[in-house]
Amino acid sequence: MYLSSIGRPVADDPHTADRSRRRGLTVVGGNVFALGTVSLLTDISAEMVTAILPVYLVFGLSMSPLAYGMIDGIYTGATALLRLVGGYVADRVRKPKAVAGVGYAMSALAKLGLLAVGRSAGSIGLVIAVDRAGKGLRTAPRDALITLSAPPQALGRAFGVHRAMDSFGAFLGPLVALAVLAAAGQAFDAVLVTSFCIAALGVLILVLFVRDRHDERPPTAVVSHREALTLLRAAPVRRLLIAACLLGFAVIGDGFVYLLLQRREEISLGWFPLLAVGTSLAYLLLAIPIGALADRIGRVPIVLGGYTTLVVVYLLLFGPLHGWPLLALVLLLYGFFYAATDGVLMALAGPVLPEHLRTTGIALIQTGQALAYLASSVLFGLAWQLWGPVTASRCAAAVAVLAVVATAFLLINQSTTTTDTEVTA
Repeated sequence: MYLSSIGRPVADDPHTADRSRRRGLTVVGGNVFALGTVSLLTDISAEMVTAILPVYLVFGLSMSPLAYGMIDGIYTGATALLRLVGGYVADRVRKPKAVAGVGYAMSALAKLGLLAVGRSAGSIGLVIAVDRAGKGLRTAPRDALITLSAPPQALGRAFGVHRAMDSFGAFLGPLVALAVLAAAGQAFDAVLVTSFCIAALGVLILVLFVRDRHDERPPTAVVSHREALTLLRAAPVRRLLIAACLLGFAVIGDGFVYLLLQRREEISLGWFPLLAVGTSLAYLLLAIPIGALADRIGRVPIVLGGYTTLVVVYLLLFGPLHGWPLLALVLLLYGFFYAATDGVLMALAGPVLPEHLRTTGIALIQTGQALAYLASSVLFGLAWQLWGPVTASRCAAAVAVLAVVATAFLLINQSTTTTDTEVTA
């Protein structure tokens, strides 16, 4: 239904706006649902492969925590510069859909690449780097399309809907992988072929149903390197970039959280992928209501609440709880963290970026966050190797507390003076 009625909501008339709000989720527009469907399928494909990688690399290939931290961080951080490339090119040619499509296609083809590399850790790393490069290229154009496909007052809800569909894919991915392995006699090749087919379907839906969105007015400035640099002259953008870097540095990554849970509770390696399923289920259930709440009470408090929850997760990893209560609480809170931060942070960015540089601005913020995550992942792996997992987890919690306090100082004053206003270039 939504794929056949793609459009950007218009709310010039107050009565129309009221009716739109009463219609609930339909206010976000069909383009958001189309993009959500693409992300859902892509995440099923990705999580079929990546849900088991931490166990495979650490236990199968006997990698140290530091080595795993470097690989985990590099896959996210080293390809982060491609987010800037994707954002800049999308603004330059005013075709974010095409740039996002290239990124989705790269990730799909990477699944076939895994068929040829065998058990070589270096080759696996290279192929996964191509997959992550595709993610880096598509993320900013995709998020820019979302900001351009929903009215400003519903951005939190729009990102909540998209992230809920995305997380539903992450929820299904490990389950589909387990089902394929069971049906194919534990043949990993069958998982890769199925993963590629699902990703290819996502690319097809992008081509057929997602529409490019841009300002209907002619661009008021040429999108050049110099023009892009003017983003940093705007204080709200500068503060948001610094905050994103601080918050990125507070995140150690899913793989480390799940490995710490597995080691503490001695979870069977066969059940390891289900930890990601639990987080994705919590994210799925919470993303839309938290996005709507952010639109009502403010996005900054929701983001700060999400990262405060992350501090609790780090502390619980070596707290007094044990057994299924620990697993249930950690996965629930970890899902809440993602629901309160992922899409909401991008919804916070959209209104303070100029229209003709919005994709570049989103890419800049995402790149800063990803590079900070690269440093965090490597340093956490080093701390684990030198001081042990308990001390490393407590250090991560302390860093996260400092990041939350600093972000509150940066953004709370900004939100009271520049709430939902655009910054002119």
